Amino acid sequence: MAGAAPVEIVEVGPRDGYQGIVPFIPTATKLDLLCRLVGAGLRRVEIGSFVSPTALPQMSDTAEVLAACDGIEGLVPQVLVPNRKWGVAALDAGSRFLAFVLSVSESHNRNNVRRYPRESVEEYARLVETLPEGVDLRLNIATAFDCPFEGRVPEEATLDLLEWLVPLRPDCEICLCDTTGRADPAHVERLFGAAMARFPGSRRWALHAHDTYGLGLANIHVAWRLGVGVFDSSFAGLGGCPFAPGATGNVATEDVAWMFGRMGVETGIDLDRLVPVACDGAAIPGGLSGGRVRQALTAVR
Repeated sequence: MAGAAPVEIVEVGPRDGYQGIVPFIPTATKLDLLCRLVGAGLRRVEIGSFVSPTALPQMSDTAEVLAACDGIEGLVPQVLVPNRKWGVAALDAGSRFLAFVLSVSESHNRNNVRRYPRESVEEYARLVETLPEGVDLRLNIATAFDCPFEGRVPEEATLDLLEWLVPLRPDCEICLCDTTGRADPAHVERLFGAAMARFPGSRRWALHAHDTYGLGLANIHVAWRLGVGVFDSSFAGLGGCPFAPGATGNVATEDVAWMFGRMGVETGIDLDRLVPVACDGAAIPGGLSGGRVRQALTAVR
């Protein structure tokens, strides 16, 4: 696709990829992998989440990781927060890029953040009022397509939730999340098409795709054809939501980079440097890895 605009790949492995791993990954190991990911060309990285350490012990060192990010040139660290309390904690720790998460489905939101969706909207509103100048904000709309407890989520339900959220911060980046990995390209096309038509403007749209049924790349491709330019992925395909039983990791970063590279779309990622990091990520004890490009390129070499 000569002349196509570059895409931004947001590396979420250090949060989504690690959070379900039970053996604690040493902070020094997390920082080493983070430095190597940035060295491979990844710039925006979700380095962790500010959440209860009881609920997600793997994320208990996020403040320490965030503090070390100042020494990693070129890195834009993003952190996930589920409510105003943890958003303020992230700001106090020095974060300047927050990703606020809430779910469309009531059952998943109750399991994930212990609130009804409307309560999460109110939390988001209070957080928006709190944000100082110079802090970037993203909305992660979990279960935008499908819920592990309720099944397929009606498209109108996702759009209705956005009706409450978008006016609170009209310029916010909006990421529709396929939490279970059960979305299909036709579903992605319909929902993004409807959302972009209902909420026109200069805001950035993003897709957070899991690869549970092997459709992650296809879903990314159709979203890109619609004009979406930001995509979450996880090196080595690490991940899986603790509150979405059966969901595997995000689409592997190396797979996304390879696909766009073959299409002539710039990502800024150096696969020769990324693949060794992905190989080490796949070897993390307790991790669940995925993807194809890592094995294919390693076999060739």
